[in-house]
Amino acid sequence: MTTAVARELSAELRGFREVQTLAYECAEAVAAQLKPGVTEREAARMQREWLRERGVRDWFHLPFAWFGDRTAFVNFRVPLQFFPTNRRLEAGMPFILDMAPVHKGYTADIGYSGCLGLSPLHDKLLADLRAHRELILREVRERRTLREIYEDVDRLMVRQGYANRHRAYPFGVIAHKVDRVRERRLNPTLFGFGAQSLKGLASDALHGHRDGWSPLWSPYRFSDHPPQPGLWAVEPHLGFRGTGAKFEELLVVTDSKDPEESAFWLDDDLPHVRRWAEGI
Repeated sequence: MTTAVARELSAELRGFREVQTLAYECAEAVAAQLKPGVTEREAARMQREWLRERGVRDWFHLPFAWFGDRTAFVNFRVPLQFFPTNRRLEAGMPFILDMAPVHKGYTADIGYSGCLGLSPLHDKLLADLRAHRELILREVRERRTLREIYEDVDRLMVRQGYANRHRAYPFGVIAHKVDRVRERRLNPTLFGFGAQSLKGLASDALHGHRDGWSPLWSPYRFSDHPPQPGLWAVEPHLGFRGTGAKFEELLVVTDSKDPEESAFWLDDDLPHVRRWAEGI
């Protein structure tokens, strides 16, 4: 088990933590309102409205919601399948809420897994995600390459008896870098992603290609390098027979020689971490 360390955060990291906290508060508030008959599109709209009421005007990506076997990305083959549908929530169904708001120039990207009612299988998936959070932090501190860590997460999933469902994302990513975003009066989106955030990610990709690193954490050769200092939105995603679960949160990577300061989760006071601490 990884022990949380109390540390003083810079003003910039506090800004990222605040928007991440806001996003998780949104997820918990919307999850509490879900009931049979609610559609994915309605759940996504509830997330947008909750965040807009609290000052969010820009996005890394607009909110998603996945219900039932869509939490495991069953038969997902093209990016458009990730967008919310008219799938209705039913009793006993798993769900995932995923949102990436930008607030005051700071970005978060979070994933929240839940179930409408009791499900021992879903409980087990959530519990087994804990080992992935610990493995990722440990190996980032060891400065293993992103590709090696990805493969070790894969092997852990196989040992646990699960399928890797983050591989369904474009480029198979388990994580991507996030940065500050310049605030503008107009914040257009493109295919559900904020134009300013896409511009920043493209700039990172261009600079990274020149310098030998990528802002995308994938199983491919372009991720065959240690993690670049900065913030990474990390989302290991487990699947088992039509049920999926994941967390997504920000990991801080620095150039410190002190292992505990070289990488750390931005915040340990998050719903899934509290759940593990309470032994649920």
